[in-house]
Amino acid sequence: MKPREIVPGVQYVGAQDFDRRLFDALIPLPDGTSYNSYLVRGRDKTALIDTVEPAMLHVLQAYLTDVPRIDYLISNHTEQDHSGSIPWVLERYPGIELLSSEPAKPMLADHLALDPVRIRTVADGEKIDLGGRTLRFFYTPWVHWPETMSTYLEEDKILFSCDWFGSHIAATDLFVDGAECVLEEAKRYYAEIMMPFRKIIQKNLEKIKDLEIRLIAPSHGPIHRNPQSIIQAYRDWTDDKPHNTAVIPWVSMHGSTALLVERLVSALSERGITVFPFNMATADIGKLAMSLVDAATLIVAAPTVHVGPHPMVLDAVVLANALRPKVRFASIIGSYGWGGKMVDVIKGAMPSLKVELLPPVICKGLPRPSDLEAIDRLADTVAAKHRELGLMG
Repeated sequence: MKPREIVPGVQYVGAQDFDRRLFDALIPLPDGTSYNSYLVRGRDKTALIDTVEPAMLHVLQAYLTDVPRIDYLISNHTEQDHSGSIPWVLERYPGIELLSSEPAKPMLADHLALDPVRIRTVADGEKIDLGGRTLRFFYTPWVHWPETMSTYLEEDKILFSCDWFGSHIAATDLFVDGAECVLEEAKRYYAEIMMPFRKIIQKNLEKIKDLEIRLIAPSHGPIHRNPQSIIQAYRDWTDDKPHNTAVIPWVSMHGSTALLVERLVSALSERGITVFPFNMATADIGKLAMSLVDAATLIVAAPTVHVGPHPMVLDAVVLANALRPKVRFASIIGSYGWGGKMVDVIKGAMPSLKVELLPPVICKGLPRPSDLEAIDRLADTVAAKHRELGLMG
């Protein structure tokens, strides 16, 4: 295998994983993923930026068969899908120098059992000269681990961004010409791992705003030939103002909660609010996470199981709490047979959501006309709150 050229002297040596369907034993991968590694050759020295998932090491090995010398190995991020093959690279090239951010050094030692003596830290803004090519390092923490950095190739204006601006896609195409080509996959990726760090990502976006960027080469997914389109998408996703949307994760056991959800979806839609209902018995959690990126309102709908909410819906609440979206309002609807503490359990499961809790609607058994009228009032309240934020005309 021969490395694939990005620009003269800069090559792709990563791996496409078409068969992987689950990441971190949690995140669905409907389109597989890639583990992107890049070889940058200067007049005097050569650098390898990141490695690959160990299961795909054979691909990296094949690409490097005819590369006799690498001077620098740059670890932008410690997680094993990027750094897991570092031990092999260090063994293959005994004279190589492993570079990382200061916070990454102990993490690389812990995760890969590396001798810290092998790791040289670089400072935020530090440069190395390859001979006619200059690499500059930017600390970009919490995209999505605390030690992450990005590497900028000054002469070719390429930002090797690591995880941010990436997408879980395995594809034969090395480039995309605009974010719209991968927008759904990129938004899913942002939603699932970046969204909890939205405020810090805003600061990182400011940090690179004055860079002249020709290409963004992330650690997953294709390289962006129109980098401003994906940067603008990130600005939109991290912006503090939500959209005029409501998300409803729900489950129904005997139909009562389903009737409430049907009424609420209809009532919110009639009032001009876009609604994303997710039946958690069959829902794709990636799409649920995507819907939360811009949502203004979260309404949890559940029947009562042994005095608490249905566990599938509680899982959705725990996920939302972990992702910490910009959602402003929340409420709870559902049903019970003889009693319970469903509302209290759900409230207690989302302490990280800085939301205004709107009055819940809980019915005993089948909804009565008065319960459906309460659902309509909840829809009125949601619409009023959205108008107060300027989300509706």
